[in-house]
Amino acid sequence: MSALRAAAGEYLAMRRTLGFKLTTQGQHLMSFVCFCEERSADHVTAGLALEWATRTAKGSGSEVYQARRLDVVRIFARHLQALDPATEVPADDVLARRYLRIPPYLYSPLEIAALMSAADALRPALRTATWRTLIGLLAVTGMRQGEACRLRRDDADLGDGTLVIRDSKFGKSRLVFLHPTAIAALRAYEQARDQAFPEPGAATFLVNSQGGPLDGNNIQHTFAVLVATAGIQAPPGRRAPRLHDLRHAFTVATMLDWYRDGGDVQARLPLLSTWLGHVDPKSTYWYLQAVPELLALAASRLEQQADGQAAP
Repeated sequence: MSALRAAAGEYLAMRRTLGFKLTTQGQHLMSFVCFCEERSADHVTAGLALEWATRTAKGSGSEVYQARRLDVVRIFARHLQALDPATEVPADDVLARRYLRIPPYLYSPLEIAALMSAADALRPALRTATWRTLIGLLAVTGMRQGEACRLRRDDADLGDGTLVIRDSKFGKSRLVFLHPTAIAALRAYEQARDQAFPEPGAATFLVNSQGGPLDGNNIQHTFAVLVATAGIQAPPGRRAPRLHDLRHAFTVATMLDWYRDGGDVQARLPLLSTWLGHVDPKSTYWYLQAVPELLALAASRLEQQADGQAAP
């Protein structure tokens, strides 16, 4: 094993103990290590890093994508430089802007209802119940789809009306509180599930038509069918609506309600960040820039505050 490979393995193990999953980033870093080994390179250099980042396996010419690959090496190089002074850290401005966040599709309440109605055509009946429950749960809690799929039966306390989201992104866990209507819907699903499968085949709260846990690949295919059935289409040039966008719709609807009720949105944003499981409040603040209606309301609020301060 090369010294560079050993250092990369130790680095990934260290960061993962801190809660970073680094699934894709880990693959990229080990790809870069292989690239260096093929060239008999013992140290990270800026030139090697740039050459690897721009020679993508799929031949992608997107500088944004290439820059994200380069970021993986840059962060590793910063760590490694303290152990190996010969390490070169690639400059920040070698490639174009490193992060491009695509605007989400924001479902209206009517579109969410249409998606749930579209699930009525699924068979067998439990598959319909599972999909109606999954869509509704994401829409009213803002959970990540993976969190909902991994939710265990003993993590749902319907007596107290709470869900425990365990070991989610960045290794964080949190508590989600349910509205009485959500509790009633989950109880109804629980009853239907247990009638279909008296002997649990999976520890997860939501199950597929065979009683096992939901599969991520099948979920995306089925959801695309539901979107088409519901007649939902993204504006020209925009990405197709995703299941994950229900989380975005929840977040934006919450913030819009806060602006409209006249509350202190800035003071509430950290609470929303905690609720969503964001590791950094900046992830929540992004919505103020990404959603024109939120940006307009925020600007209006600032104008009102400025007028109030200027008044004698």
